[in-house]
Amino acid sequence: MANLETPSPTDYNKLKNMVFDYTKLRLGDQMVELELDPAHYNNALTRAIEVFRTRSSAAVEESFAFLTTQRNVQIYTLPEEIVSVTKIWRRSLGDLGNAGSQLDPFSQGYLNVYILNAGRSGGLLSYELFQNFNFQVGRMFGQEIDFYYNLVTKKLTLIRRPAGTGEHLLLQTYNLKPEVQLLTDYRSLTFIKEYVLALSMLSLGEAREKYSTIIGPGGGTTLNGQSLKAAGTELIKKCEEDIALYKFGETPLSLLIG
Repeated sequence: MANLETPSPTDYNKLKNMVFDYTKLRLGDQMVELELDPAHYNNALTRAIEVFRTRSSAAVEESFAFLTTQRNVQIYTLPEEIVSVTKIWRRSLGDLGNAGSQLDPFSQGYLNVYILNAGRSGGLLSYELFQNFNFQVGRMFGQEIDFYYNLVTKKLTLIRRPAGTGEHLLLQTYNLKPEVQLLTDYRSLTFIKEYVLALSMLSLGEAREKYSTIIGPGGGTTLNGQSLKAAGTELIKKCEEDIALYKFGETPLSLLIG
């Protein structure tokens, strides 16, 4: 399978702290005392990334990977990052379990005309015949493989049992973008920062609403728990509406007819 780049822990922590510093300053840190612990900020960040991945198409990226088949093995476990498998191609006719090689004279003729003698011979008819030949061979020898992919268990099941070992299949997949990439892209970062702020408002508002008034000289102090919860709820609603309006790099819906 294709190797996915692993971010440096130092870089990831630096990006997280930038989000946390943004949230603290928006909540008035260094002017008022905040009752939130580091665990609250980490929990808000985790939740923000989860919401973005479940609601936004910008949280995944198209990729390609190679899978090497094993004889009589139909089920393969893919990496956790792979969300879906859309298509599988075979790089050749495949290993049918017999020895020797297969030589097709039409393919060799095409190679001679268009590759070895390019520009001196050949024509559109030969090209059209060769494309039809490839299409027919694909239909006869299973160029495309039927499969089933379980999103939860990450199990890829090939409907046709491989008869040989060592055939390389090309998989078209969609992978979850790493968290460090989401925190680097300014579009997804905008959503995450605002959503972390909104969740922090809700947590802080819950704590302050428990004791809405602190008794003291001059009538005491009234805390802003209720207003924080209202502002946090409104900000969450706005973030989710912005996703529906494709403001964070999402792919808009194509034209539908009918």
